[in-house]
Amino acid sequence: MSALRRHWPRIAITLLPVVLALLHATGAWRLGVIEHLDHLIYDARLRATMPGTPDTRVVIVDVDDASLAREGQWPWPRDKIASLTTELLARQHVAVLGFDVMFLEPDRSSGLGRLKEIAAGPLSGVPGLAAEIDQLAPTLDHDATLAQALRGQPVALGYYFTRTEQPSAKGLLPATPVLPPDAFPPHASFVTLWNGFGASLPVLGRAAPVAGFLNTLVGDGSDDGVIRSVPLIARYEGEHASPGHYESLALAVYRLANGSPPVRPALVAGDGNFPRLQALVLGSLRIPVDQSASLQVPFRGPGGPRAGSFRYVAAADVLEGRLAPGELKGKIVLLGATAPGLQDLRATPVGAAFPGVEVHANIVSGLLDRRLLAVPDYAPGYEVLTVLAAGLLLAFGLSLLSASRAVLLGAGVVAALVGLNTWLYVGHSLVLPLASALVMVALAFALNMSWGYFVESRARRGLVRLFGTYVPPQLVDEMLVRPGRYSMRAESKEMTVMFCDMRDFTRLSEQMAPAELQAFLNTVFSRLTEVISAHRGTVDKYMGDCVMAFWGAPIDTPGHAALAVQAAIDMAAAVHDINRQHRANGRPEISAGIGLNSGLMSVGDMGSTARRSYTVVGDAVNLASRLEGLSGHYGVEIVASGATREAAPGFVWQELDSVRVKGKAQAVAIYTPLVPEAAAESQDTRQQLDRWSQVLAAYRRQDWALGRNLLAPLLAADAKKVLYQLYAQRLASMALRPQDPDWDGATRFDTK
Repeated sequence: MSALRRHWPRIAITLLPVVLALLHATGAWRLGVIEHLDHLIYDARLRATMPGTPDTRVVIVDVDDASLAREGQWPWPRDKIASLTTELLARQHVAVLGFDVMFLEPDRSSGLGRLKEIAAGPLSGVPGLAAEIDQLAPTLDHDATLAQALRGQPVALGYYFTRTEQPSAKGLLPATPVLPPDAFPPHASFVTLWNGFGASLPVLGRAAPVAGFLNTLVGDGSDDGVIRSVPLIARYEGEHASPGHYESLALAVYRLANGSPPVRPALVAGDGNFPRLQALVLGSLRIPVDQSASLQVPFRGPGGPRAGSFRYVAAADVLEGRLAPGELKGKIVLLGATAPGLQDLRATPVGAAFPGVEVHANIVSGLLDRRLLAVPDYAPGYEVLTVLAAGLLLAFGLSLLSASRAVLLGAGVVAALVGLNTWLYVGHSLVLPLASALVMVALAFALNMSWGYFVESRARRGLVRLFGTYVPPQLVDEMLVRPGRYSMRAESKEMTVMFCDMRDFTRLSEQMAPAELQAFLNTVFSRLTEVISAHRGTVDKYMGDCVMAFWGAPIDTPGHAALAVQAAIDMAAAVHDINRQHRANGRPEISAGIGLNSGLMSVGDMGSTARRSYTVVGDAVNLASRLEGLSGHYGVEIVASGATREAAPGFVWQELDSVRVKGKAQAVAIYTPLVPEAAAESQDTRQQLDRWSQVLAAYRRQDWALGRNLLAPLLAADAKKVLYQLYAQRLASMALRPQDPDWDGATRFDTK
């Protein structure tokens, strides 16, 4: 007892992480970092325990890049889809065909509608023409051709649900939901709720026996956009179809392949006498789901044609009859797309660009194998129990044991938690939380071992030491309010970066003595740094005659782009002030070029073991550096990317060009800021900018004559403006060349 009384402060501080973990486990205060760590643990464990073997029962017919190259761009004409469907059903004799594609709009590739317009219009007087067109109509109506191929066949179409303030509906949902609206007791909100949809054309929807929704990511508590679970049923409450609970495409395909057994919800008692959804029952199959009726996707392995989890067959091979008759007999076939341009690649625990169609294939495979993971309804209770037991053991054990034994105790507790959780996952397919207990153990151990040390004062001193030379003093003061939030650890953030370079510096340096040049640079950089600091910027480094700065770190700054733009404008004004002083003193003048870009960057303490610095890196940083080099070409002081312009709307912008800079294949729109929007731009300025926009539009349409005519008044008003002179030269030069069908109006710069 005396030992407990002596160590009670240490025991109390060790219990603080236990309290935090319990608050998280009970839902009183959900901690995003713990949820994210739970996702990482789940993902790692899933990858480690996947079967990694192919499932020959499920085949994916893939609209890949090769198929698009051979058969034409997507969407293909419906008669071609009908031919593919007939090939799979009649010649290959597949068991079920599921469409992970949608047919939302009528097929106009046959020109039937245009023929009818001509027959009723200009050629209305031709005898018998309308009758002949009506006779040809069945063969030209590609939607009807596809509907005929689907009718009476084991096919499942795909559609998607939406939820908006103004519900919209397109196409046709299945006539009968898989579960009626009253399938669940009143006040029980288990499934996701939707009020709109986009489905295939009614003529196709009526022909196919079943259909299923394609919605995958419904919000499983994560905000990382990774698909870990997929809803099997969803509730529709709208005016354009029967209200009720509809099934997903994967569930529809599975049911179609197994005689279409009815779906029954399995409920258990929950909190407040409200029932909880525990599973969906299909005959003898019990599918564990969470409260949103979502199933943890039972991935077999990495995704894609080369991963080997499922057989991929190019859609073009099927269309061209390259498969032997009956080669896919009895298979469950899903038609989907892996071509990147069709944008059906998803982020999953087993791949960042996982084919969406293979998500459905994994669910079908898992249902066939009954290889299903369950998040039990007692998961919160398990989390509370493990946190409490491990926390109490650590609070007393760490406080009373020696340092070496305390380390062994901490390691033993971690091993026990991980071992129990892994045994339940591998042996019983139970997905139970682990991160809160591990985080609690780590924090409890750290706090206990650090007792007696003034953490807060040490953190304050360290913070000033780390950031004092990088950020303005006012930002350091703000950081000291909550020092624990900031560190040199690298992270990815949305930020704005600036490069400011003095032009013709080599010529200038040759005219000045070293000591004079040093004083000159110190004066200029001090003035520019004052401007950057006044606008909450962080100076990254000085590189010869260039200064680099960024906004948005270490302190989060929502308006980082606007602050950077205003700083650039003020820096340009500061250079003009310096030049006025230099002219009065007979010293050489300077000019500056500034490049700005906003985007995702990595920021943190980076470098070698010998020398490190707090800096930003990434493609967005490289682009800003390239843009700074373009300022002289366009005769402006500031060049900003379209991303910065979008993030800083409070300025008047003039577009300069669309460019492809060195190291970047995609064209980037570039702009220069004129004056703050609050400064009430003049009517003349608005008219000039409108005319300039017309010049750029004509230039990008290769309408050289119109561009020159539109540019002439601008040149007359401001003949010395380099930008207008540049485009006048371009338009004159382009007029001598034939039009280029691949022209996109972008200017390429192959040098830095």
